[in-house]
Amino acid sequence: MARRYDTNDATDRTTGLREAASAVRRGELVVLPTDTVYGIGADAFSPEAVGDLLAAKGRGRSMPSPVLIGSPNTLHGLVTDFSEQAWELVDAFWPGGLTLIARHQPSLQWDLGETRGTVGIRMPLHPVAIELLTEVGPMAVSSANLSGHPSPEDCDAAQQMLGDSVSVYLDGGPTPGIVPSSIVDVTGSRPVLLRAGSIDADELRKVVPDLEVAS
Repeated sequence: MARRYDTNDATDRTTGLREAASAVRRGELVVLPTDTVYGIGADAFSPEAVGDLLAAKGRGRSMPSPVLIGSPNTLHGLVTDFSEQAWELVDAFWPGGLTLIARHQPSLQWDLGETRGTVGIRMPLHPVAIELLTEVGPMAVSSANLSGHPSPEDCDAAQQMLGDSVSVYLDGGPTPGIVPSSIVDVTGSRPVLLRAGSIDADELRKVVPDLEVAS
């Protein structure tokens, strides 16, 4: 039976974050609010939990889950060949609506899907998400919807779709909007904008003037 906690209530928030952290450590799934839409999350280092996440969404391994982190410092243990331009993007836009595609450390024991040695990684601008991520470490987090359905802007929509496949729902009220994060690939010699979202190309070019836009 799924449990749900109102994170706008101080007591419920404390209990909910504790229960969510415990669930993640047990390899279970949680739903959490972010600065874009609600996400369904699992321990990034548990292949079984990530597999359950993809199954709950009805999503295949060809669409691997991105990873959310609670601090830019966490990047040092997760990525390799991270350029100076990539760090400049982190400094300018994290926490916030920017996902970076980077090469992950080959020694990492995780399985996020068919990543081809890369990982999409982001630090969200949401206090509940950051508090949970700080407690449990990197999480595989995807939008909390069934594949093919709209991304949920509130906890009700997420729970209606995912039901008891999720152990803990953290209800932070409506999210600020459904504009997705922008995605920039920083694996090459020049950063490439793969998806324009909450941060447009002009804004990104103020930090990395040689940004390319994928056709």
